[in-house]
Amino acid sequence: MPRQNTPPSDYPQAVLQQIELLARNIVIARKRRGETQAQWARKLGVSLPTMARIERGDPSVAMASYVMCLWLVNQAAGLADLIAPQKDLAALERELSRVSGPRKAARPRTAQEGAQALRACAPSPRTVRNANAAGLAALMAAPPAEPPA
Repeated sequence: MPRQNTPPSDYPQAVLQQIELLARNIVIARKRRGETQAQWARKLGVSLPTMARIERGDPSVAMASYVMCLWLVNQAAGLADLIAPQKDLAALERELSRVSGPRKAARPRTAQEGAQALRACAPSPRTVRNANAAGLAALMAAPPAEPPA
């Protein structure tokens, strides 16, 4: 069966740079704590050569080893929070555009037609929930407003 993993040499440069930055931060965190690579390797349950590869930013090291390093540094912070649904701006924008698609209503000619149109357009509870979600998505995706000059 052929191997389906992408070799590290094919990773985007931005990904490799982030792994290198993560590795540098791991080295700094370990040294600030006054601990050796051997001590961290024991805590992580990895070999000393693997710990050295982590600190070099080797992208072929298992993700779990990097996550364990993050956990050793800050056990309260959650890595999964980085891609929590409310922070996924691309998906929020897509959902917003789906909910607020183009709609044009014909203008009523008489007051009676206007009242009928309003009754026909009364939102359902589901529509209100979708509109609230879309509004929240728009607020989260919008850049901060500039103060008036």
